Amino acid sequence: MNERMKKSFQFQTDENNIINLDLWINDKKNNLPIIILVHGFKGFKDWGFFPYTAKFLNEKGFNILSFNFSHNGVGNSIDEFDQLDKFEKNSISLEVSELNQVLNKTSEGFFTNYKPLKLGLLGHSRGGGVSILCSSKNHKVNSLCCWAPVCRFDRYTNRQKIEWRKKGYFEVLNTRTNQIMRMSLETLDDIEKNKYDKHNIEKAVKLLTIPFFIIHGEQDLTVNIKESEQIYKWSNKNLTRFEKIESAGHTFGIAHPFSGTNKYFDKILNLTADFFIKSLNFNITN
Repeated sequence: MNERMKKSFQFQTDENNIINLDLWINDKKNNLPIIILVHGFKGFKDWGFFPYTAKFLNEKGFNILSFNFSHNGVGNSIDEFDQLDKFEKNSISLEVSELNQVLNKTSEGFFTNYKPLKLGLLGHSRGGGVSILCSSKNHKVNSLCCWAPVCRFDRYTNRQKIEWRKKGYFEVLNTRTNQIMRMSLETLDDIEKNKYDKHNIEKAVKLLTIPFFIIHGEQDLTVNIKESEQIYKWSNKNLTRFEKIESAGHTFGIAHPFSGTNKYFDKILNLTADFFIKSLNFNITN
């Protein structure tokens, strides 16, 4: 296998926001498929399993692009929430826009100096939902894999929404850091305004025309496996595969900071790699 390297850099979006990216690249290949990793709510590119996943898939022969959404709350600290003001103003619309921009720039060779023949998306949790939305309309995506994806973005009770509007913000606890993280009223407005149309995951799933692989842990307490079951019901069964991972939770037994893999995650990584090898028509011996 040829020499590989990791590059870290920044990209300024159309909205004048800064996105931090990592690129795991085989520097002697100029036509490899690229897989883009998409983190979820309270997630980031350097969380737990993402760097390990990037290295694993890169060793399988793919180039890998991993990035932080501009308003995920993580800035120059790499793995700490040091931009809670941005987190408060984040929205699904902003994440969809940014993922589409990353997809378009990647397909043009903006990050790699070559135009990849194929692009794959790997999204976790809310990042899975955002990846479904983008894949349904952005035809640069050739293959989609979702780990523990959400089937809806409106995840709040009427009581929570009433309190949200009364205060002008909603608070969530980051159990790892014990930080109280606010979401703005604009975030709620974006969810409610678009949930039946632009951000409707059911509609997006039914528009998918590419290979689609769903993986979900049966003991997921954050995003119940019923959400993936619902996504699978909506999907085209000729294009979609659904794998349930017995005894696994939302992050498949992986924590942050990363302290090693386990049998559940090893299985998930191998299933994911096999899926992308087949769905992107990639010859691993190249």
